[in-house]
Amino acid sequence: MKVNEIFFSIQGEGIHIGLPTVFLRLFACDLRCVWCDTMYAVEGTDFREMETAEVIGGILEYGCSRVCITGGEPLIQREAVEEVAESLIERDFVVVLETSGNKKPPGIFSHPSSVVSMDCKCPGSGMESRMNFSLYDSLEEKDQLKFVIADDADYEYARNVLVERRIRASVIFQPVYGTKADWIAERILRDGMENVRVLPQLHKIFWGERRGV
Repeated sequence: MKVNEIFFSIQGEGIHIGLPTVFLRLFACDLRCVWCDTMYAVEGTDFREMETAEVIGGILEYGCSRVCITGGEPLIQREAVEEVAESLIERDFVVVLETSGNKKPPGIFSHPSSVVSMDCKCPGSGMESRMNFSLYDSLEEKDQLKFVIADDADYEYARNVLVERRIRASVIFQPVYGTKADWIAERILRDGMENVRVLPQLHKIFWGERRGV
């Protein structure tokens, strides 16, 4: 596996926000979002090749039973991700997969001890044309669908997606880091979107742009 970093922190996003979590950040991505905050895991040579057994051993060292597999785009390394997830779930771990809405997660992520955290890229990302909307329909109640919101156009795009599709997963509206979130909350209240959570990136509130947190 091409691994950018393995570290222990709190989950800064989504329905597990604030919970201690081991992060496995994999290298490489086939998207180029305008606001990407992990380009060090997308381009260049900032990775090391690791066997899956070595990766699992590195995760176990932290003694935490919640793992987030992130990137980059983890599903570029689909088979290795599946192997790691299966091994961890067999050990009674909760495994979160952070992925974009353009690749189908492996079957192991239908397991009740897993969470698929899928992004729907809005126009502000520059990548909205790369999304596969049928993947959102397959998300389960245990999963989450995240929209990163930069401006009013992004908000309206996200709202229309939710109006047009039947989404069973939890829905997160997350402001682009460095922008305000109050207007998003006010719009959600005005529009009666009672099943949408507005959440910041908590780790950045605590530590800013630091890596490994």
